[in-house]
Amino acid sequence: MFEANILTIKKERPMDRRKFSLTGIAFAGSIGRPSWVQAQAKEPVAGVDYLTLKKLAPVDARPGKIEIIEFFWYSCPHCNSFEPEMLEWLGQAPKDISFQRIPVAFRSDFVPQQKLFFALEAMGQLDSIHTKVFKAIHVQKLRLNQDAEIADWIAQQGLNKEKFLENFNSFSTNSKIVRATKLQNAYMVEGVPSFGVAGRYYTDGSLAKGMSGALRAVDHLIKNVRQKKVV
Repeated sequence: MFEANILTIKKERPMDRRKFSLTGIAFAGSIGRPSWVQAQAKEPVAGVDYLTLKKLAPVDARPGKIEIIEFFWYSCPHCNSFEPEMLEWLGQAPKDISFQRIPVAFRSDFVPQQKLFFALEAMGQLDSIHTKVFKAIHVQKLRLNQDAEIADWIAQQGLNKEKFLENFNSFSTNSKIVRATKLQNAYMVEGVPSFGVAGRYYTDGSLAKGMSGALRAVDHLIKNVRQKKVV
């Protein structure tokens, strides 16, 4: 297990899987701080700002594409606060990346939100509903961690409840959850939000001293992969 993932960082650390209670957790970002583009920082360092996996993780990206995975959890306050910066980065991301989000499950009661994510994805509604889920949980203070309450909330968003439940409970969704678990384990994810890069690298806010640092590490690793450097 990567010991660097559990370093105690007082600011901008990801939600540690060992401490995922929603009380008493350090805020993941700070209002008004510079973006990953603006912030001055040294070049990310292997073993410090990111880790190189000893065993390659599975990659689905087409040849010529660099796979970037964001691991997250809807109920994680850090993931919620990081979402605007994540969207900003995506808006300026290189054309040769293949980006995907993977909802994690550090315990069994995370699974309903995994099913929510994959059902929305199957229905083609992820882009329109994804940020609304964060808002419902973190602004409106809805829990959305049980099947029935998730389905009722989905209906309130104007989606077909029966169609949603069909996807929510489908074999395809269950298969995607199995794959998500494999990726989470392959990258040895210890906290969220965090990133897997090209099946080879892992970074998070604890390693990179904040999520802006993690994004800088991702940019650095994209260049390494593009130049076929393994560091």
